[in-house]
Amino acid sequence: MRHLVLVVDDDPDVLEVIGSMLEDLGCEVVRAHSGAEALSMLARDGRISILITDINMPGMDGHELAERATRLRPDLKVLQLSGRERRRDGFPMIRKPFSQDDLARVMRETTGVC
Repeated sequence: MRHLVLVVDDDPDVLEVIGSMLEDLGCEVVRAHSGAEALSMLARDGRISILITDINMPGMDGHELAERATRLRPDLKVLQLSGRERRRDGFPMIRKPFSQDDLARVMRETTGVC
């Protein structure tokens, strides 16, 4: 079963690389450049089953996005990304930079897919 993964990052290059990695792993991917755009996509598309979000973004950061997204969709699986912020309790995190193998391993461990 292919999962629809929403990837959120304010850096377009990082967003494209992570999205491509996930597609190579067999996931269907949609991309958002901000927390507000991501919430709008989640509200419109019930097929999205996984949210992968950068933590450090202007406006709505990844912590707020994850909290709001899981209130909107309690069954949503969340993975956070960060190159510099420490992990907070609640949501699993993978530290940037990471390889496709690292991403696949963390996806299996935290979401059960890919």
